Amino acid sequence: MSRRADRTDSPPAAREVTPAMLRDWPLPDTDGGKYGRGQILVIGGARGTPGAAQLGGLSALRVGAGRLTLAVAESVAVPLAVATPEAGVVGLPEDEKGSVLPSAAERLHDAIGRADAVVIGSGLDDPELTGALLDELRPALADSTAPVLLDAFALGVLAGRTGLVADLAGRLVLTPNAEEGARLLEQSDFDPDSDLLPLARRYGAVVTAKGRVADGARLWRITSGHSGLGTSGSGDVLAGAIAGLLARGAEPAQAACWGTHLHAVAGDRLIAAIGPMGFLARELADALPQALAELDR
Repeated sequence: MSRRADRTDSPPAAREVTPAMLRDWPLPDTDGGKYGRGQILVIGGARGTPGAAQLGGLSALRVGAGRLTLAVAESVAVPLAVATPEAGVVGLPEDEKGSVLPSAAERLHDAIGRADAVVIGSGLDDPELTGALLDELRPALADSTAPVLLDAFALGVLAGRTGLVADLAGRLVLTPNAEEGARLLEQSDFDPDSDLLPLARRYGAVVTAKGRVADGARLWRITSGHSGLGTSGSGDVLAGAIAGLLARGAEPAQAACWGTHLHAVAGDRLIAAIGPMGFLARELADALPQALAELDR
């Protein structure tokens, strides 16, 4: 792997994301019915990990998105529909292990066309199949104008898919952990302070990682948050919160700053109520509406 190939020598200073800053960057108006507040499509949920797609989808609704569709492995579609009555659910073809197959793209073209934001990756469990699924989804994604958030394996297999990256330029959001960030930059490790801006520039994307957000020209730093956020499913909540704001009409950098801040504040609220460790990702999702309401005061 190369090391720091795209590193910027003098990156711009990071702007602190505070409630006052966000109030001066207001979200789009949410007047109107559920379709006016945005339709979100979450593609993920292998047989063993359907909860990741559910957490992401519910988090999108918790920040005000109007309509949710979950596209998951066929064997878990009905149970997930029962467990998530707020969502429409699409069953996707799967292999004997329950991993979603690339042929699932045939069932998703219309849903992508209707969506105001698309999340891909939550709960997908096979990198090779996920990469092939992205390739099959590319025509539908190119035909759409909706912003796309890639998470987990869908993000990890993006390196080298230059055609897809070009198709999504300006409407792509990435939420890498340290391992995924290093893989995307094809280097041995990843430091958000120095690598986030080069990563955003390479992929024409907005990137949020470790409380930092970059869009290729600007940097932001989230001022809330705690290590208790590092709990199973927390990243799915973050992805869903950002995607829900995208569905509402926020531009990608705005959605990433607002969503990352809300995710951190939800964690702060749970720390105060429960303690610094041991709260659950589902509780983070439930805490999002009040965190959002506080910014409207």
